[in-house]
Amino acid sequence: MKIRWRLRMTAAQREVWTGTELRRLLAEKAGLELSSASVSALFTKEPSQVKMTTLAALCTALECTPNDLIEVDTTPVERPVAPPRRVADPPKAASARGRSMPPL
Repeated sequence: MKIRWRLRMTAAQREVWTGTELRRLLAEKAGLELSSASVSALFTKEPSQVKMTTLAALCTALECTPNDLIEVDTTPVERPVAPPRRVADPPKAASARGRSMPPL
């Protein structure tokens, strides 16, 4: 599965070209105050995670839906066939000293 962050494209489609403009919209329309560095990171990098409140604020500010911001490719990934697992020999009941083998 592949996930693409489309904030920059979605913002551009709404004539929002800079992080400064996006930061102002977030504050005015959604009441979310983010630092310049945080907005810049959202605008220029693909985040590994996004808070739900931030996602909702972005959608409010840009008048869009999460589907506009996140593109998910659900094409199944083919996995290589794993070789069959070898079944271990059962442990011997006891050694010469009367001790059993530890569990596998």
